[in-house]
Amino acid sequence: MPVAAFEGEVIVVDKEEQIQEAVAYLSAQPVLGVDTESRPSFQRGIHYPTALVQIATHERCYLFRLTHIGMPQALADIFANPAICKVGLAFKDDINGLRRRRNFTPANCIDIQSMVARYGILDLGLQKIFAICFGKKISKSQQLTNWENSHLTPEQARYASTDAWATLLIYEDLLAHEPLANAEVESLKREEKERMIEHQQEIQDQRLREQGIEPPPHMTLEEREAHQAQKRREARKRKRQRQSAKKQKKQ
Repeated sequence: MPVAAFEGEVIVVDKEEQIQEAVAYLSAQPVLGVDTESRPSFQRGIHYPTALVQIATHERCYLFRLTHIGMPQALADIFANPAICKVGLAFKDDINGLRRRRNFTPANCIDIQSMVARYGILDLGLQKIFAICFGKKISKSQQLTNWENSHLTPEQARYASTDAWATLLIYEDLLAHEPLANAEVESLKREEKERMIEHQQEIQDQRLREQGIEPPPHMTLEEREAHQAQKRREARKRKRQRQSAKKQKKQ
């Protein structure tokens, strides 16, 4: 697939005197695409604060370097303004990261992951959703770079702006199409679940054959669900029996 990238104006905001102009422009927009970046952590349990928040329109993307300017109140006010629609992917995590910088009450913040299933899209990654909507791919090559460096590279700036811009484009594309009926969505989810189970079974069967073991017959999805439901009923029954036994013992 051809590669898509943001081709508008990219403005890095790393000084306090730049904030007012950036916020004035963004506050006049009805819809904004948003993403954030943090320094990658390669150790379990270690997380770094949000280093960058990128906010895009079709023509311009502002990159707010929070490691340089903190989380300005004027920027927090954009996320709290119900008159401005903010769109992101896995947006709750981004918002929580920003709120750790400066607390605010988010308003009109929409996560496109909560929308895509209604349009028959079951993948939740930005790359895959963008590819499904537009038949193009976006690069993730800069994702694990250090966003706390003293200067952003041109590649980092383009990557960051593309991600924010992509969420905006996806949101507008979804709104331009009719969502599927609930029954259609559930059917697609079931088909996807069946494919995943079949794939897992194929892997397990291959491992058994490599050990010289003939794989057992597979259950259908309906049989698997019925079996799991029976196990849950039996577990609840055993729990009731234990509770009844405890009561009798106390008496």
